Amino acid sequence: MESKAPEPVGAYPYTRRVGNLLFLSGVGPRQRGQAAIPGVLTNAEGQVVGHDIAAQCHAVFANVRHILEEAGSRWENLVDVTVFLTNMQRDFAVYNRIYAEYFTASQPCRTTVEVNALPTPIAIELKCIATIDL
Repeated sequence: MESKAPEPVGAYPYTRRVGNLLFLSGVGPRQRGQAAIPGVLTNAEGQVVGHDIAAQCHAVFANVRHILEEAGSRWENLVDVTVFLTNMQRDFAVYNRIYAEYFTASQPCRTTVEVNALPTPIAIELKCIATIDL
């Protein structure tokens, strides 16, 4: 099966299994095999001028789902989600609304923090822990 998850941007695996727990490295909204990042807005010179947090939320949630499924888990098995936003004041309300759409049946624990920057020009990244059914 070919991976649907984007390539990691550094020297790390996307997942590490310990017992029945699956730890995910930070996951952003990039798409596999593409240089353009969903929701990144650029000017005519190609410089980043902003972002569409809704587009990035949908893309990052899709990436987490792909990674979980490829590792033998599933969305409903998420038990803890740490969310990194680059602008809490501007983006939290939209992110929180979209998050609620994705987490209707099961509610993992969640922590949301603001950071100054992320490794690529993204506005959101998720760090997750899930279970794997033995």
